[in-house]
Amino acid sequence: MSRFASYDGTEIEFRVLGQGRPLLCLPGGPGRASEYLGDLGGLARSWQLILPDTRGTGASADADPATYRCDRLVADVEALRAHLGLERFDLLGHSGGANLAVLYAAAFPERPDHLVLLTPGLSALGVEISDEEIRAALERRSDEPWYPEAMAAVEKAEAGDDSLENRNTCVPFCYGRWDEAARAHAQVGISERARAVRDGFFADGAFDPGATRAALGRLAAPVLVYAGGLDFTPTPDGAVRAGRLFPRSDVVVQPGAGHFPWLDDPAWFTAALNSFLG
Repeated sequence: MSRFASYDGTEIEFRVLGQGRPLLCLPGGPGRASEYLGDLGGLARSWQLILPDTRGTGASADADPATYRCDRLVADVEALRAHLGLERFDLLGHSGGANLAVLYAAAFPERPDHLVLLTPGLSALGVEISDEEIRAALERRSDEPWYPEAMAAVEKAEAGDDSLENRNTCVPFCYGRWDEAARAHAQVGISERARAVRDGFFADGAFDPGATRAALGRLAAPVLVYAGGLDFTPTPDGAVRAGRLFPRSDVVVQPGAGHFPWLDDPAWFTAALNSFLG
């Protein structure tokens, strides 16, 4: 683990795994410590993974809650780039972290060599996944033994139950296989401490999709929008809609995968990422 002081003095922790060309990996949640990314299914065998903990999560320090807003976290990414002395690098954002990756690419289009949006949140792009799409994706799992309890938890969440217990009951929907490995992974990097980050990430003013889309017109880097075939956030169709917003993009849908595709089939995942990143 390494640590640096960001633009306002907040101490940000990050890990470096592997050797090779740097791939900066922004974790999701929002507010989940980056340890849940592991080595991304063995991707660290080909690339140097740089894995920061968002301020207020994991081993990084707490900060003014106003700085947890997604657009303001862009300054932490740029401070980490400067700390590492990287002129250019590959950038990956997972889930909610994909919103941050998009905003960084819009603000600094000259920095990324490649941009990977991995089972991405799409708020920064203004791409909406309708309730009907989400419900259809969830109902595709109706043969699973955990489905009735998990679906009841989804309905509680829609009614306002944001408790950690209820989230844990919903979470099988996020995995292609709800096996022992998935159960263990679901607890990694989770902390009630990070609730402030989760609440602040989407605060009013965080996103201006029209301005972001316009700025992305200057992005020369190729973009990969990567979806799981069983995921509901985004659905594969939502990933396709997102891909159309970039000057150069590919969309990959991993069969049988959920929100964490590197767990469901590491070999398939790493082959697809290695192919895109070159």
